[in-house]
Amino acid sequence: MRRYGKNPDEDDIRVRPNRKGNRPRTNIRPKHEDAAEGFVLTVDRGRLHVLVEDRTIIAMKARELGRKGAVVGDRVAVVGDLSGAKDTLARIVRVEERSSVLRRTADDDDPFERVVVANADQLAIVTALADPEPRPRLIDRCLVAAYDAGLEPLLVLTKSDLASPDKLLESYGALGVPHVVTSREELASGGAADRVRERLTDRVTAFVGHSGVGKTTLVNALVERQRATGHVNAVTGRGRHTTTSALALPLPGDSGWVIDTPGVRSFGLHHVDPSRVILAFPDLVPGTEDCPRACSHDEPDCALDQWVEDGHADPQRLYSLRRLLATRERREGD
Repeated sequence: MRRYGKNPDEDDIRVRPNRKGNRPRTNIRPKHEDAAEGFVLTVDRGRLHVLVEDRTIIAMKARELGRKGAVVGDRVAVVGDLSGAKDTLARIVRVEERSSVLRRTADDDDPFERVVVANADQLAIVTALADPEPRPRLIDRCLVAAYDAGLEPLLVLTKSDLASPDKLLESYGALGVPHVVTSREELASGGAADRVRERLTDRVTAFVGHSGVGKTTLVNALVERQRATGHVNAVTGRGRHTTTSALALPLPGDSGWVIDTPGVRSFGLHHVDPSRVILAFPDLVPGTEDCPRACSHDEPDCALDQWVEDGHADPQRLYSLRRLLATRERREGD
């Protein structure tokens, strides 16, 4: 070790520079009042494709956002190079308040919820009537997620040339869910897309569905753009995942947005608060005023039984509510 004696001068001592910089730390964050408004179209490995005015830019999340991330459908504030030129990169510095959030968990034992889409108005649940067979439990779970998020559901039934929709529609009649029935021939001719598009005007609609039901084929017809489509395995009866990330696409004439999401084989509801689901049943809500505290609405002391018995609501509505609430407690394969 080098020693300097009793009175070392500045030439004897080597002063190490401050590696973290000499500027004092501060909790004050820039406001970025001049940031541009953007709309997140898709997210790909940490890079976000954002629509700013009439061009798409690539952006990354700024450090000041911390752990808060942005998802498809988010309205964000963006700074940096907004030209959209090749190899340019902007920064997302703020995520605006969301009007709605569609969430799901990987399964019912997964405590970590994932935001699928932000700021959607409507959830289009696409299911085939055959090839693959419809899965009512998955439809129920998507409905619960829609009601929990405050989205209006839309049931889109495909492949009606292979099976009748009557039985499936009967089971959802009491819910009053709007629906559109399409066939493969109509989809090929464009007629199905026209009828579905009428339900999407001036809205942001997220499309969800089991793999192989024709969801992405329908989205392609709606937006006149091609994403990869797959087929149903003849042995397992399951579709192949062809959409790997959510993507927002504009409808022709700027009349709305559709968000194509990856095909799902399960829709976990660990995150759902059952007390929010009943808000989608305004005819039943007043009947809960006399329910016991923390009532599950499916127990002997539930006041809804008397409410229905007194003729204030259709018994089928109560049955439908309880069926949806029960699907949160049971696994999809039960």
